Amino acid sequence: MSDLTTNKILAAILAMALVIVGLNSVIPEFFQKTPPAKPGYAVAVAADTSGGGETADAPPDWGAVLKTADVTAGEAKTTACQSCHKFDSAGTNNIGPGLYGVVGRKPGSHPGFSYSTGMTAFSGKQPIWDFDHLYMFLKSPQAYIDGTKMSFMGLKQPQDRINVIAYLHTLGSSLPVPAPKPAAAAPAAAPAKS
Repeated sequence: MSDLTTNKILAAILAMALVIVGLNSVIPEFFQKTPPAKPGYAVAVAADTSGGGETADAPPDWGAVLKTADVTAGEAKTTACQSCHKFDSAGTNNIGPGLYGVVGRKPGSHPGFSYSTGMTAFSGKQPIWDFDHLYMFLKSPQAYIDGTKMSFMGLKQPQDRINVIAYLHTLGSSLPVPAPKPAAAAPAAAPAKS
């Protein structure tokens, strides 16, 4: 290779390096780095004055609501459950445990079914599936029992859960329906000042 060719290659490399360094110095001058003083679009959002977010979903008075629950609507809601659970009196297991007699049964105790560690841990703390625990579990199984294998998203409407629990209660339940809670007494009127 001649000396002139080597000089041309070195000059090209040096020129390219100078162009890159020069562009890195010049280009940022063309772009504004500070944010604008005034945003392009102002969106007014009303303040939340409702006093909080979502209302608490507490279990109802079972003695009152089970008497008026729609068992037929509850049975209809369980059609989605039938892809994983059986409701027959033999207690047949499927992908999930058989649900005949589940109301009043110890969680994680149906014979012949392999429960998740989350359900097994829950059964160590909870002696039976009572109305309140079923109500909260059916709302969102995975949120209520961490580690459960049940992938069902849950029943968001309280009345749907009440109806399903009323239906499950008709399937060999050993748990009696509690008496309705007495209505809260009205506060006594303040004595009149003379």
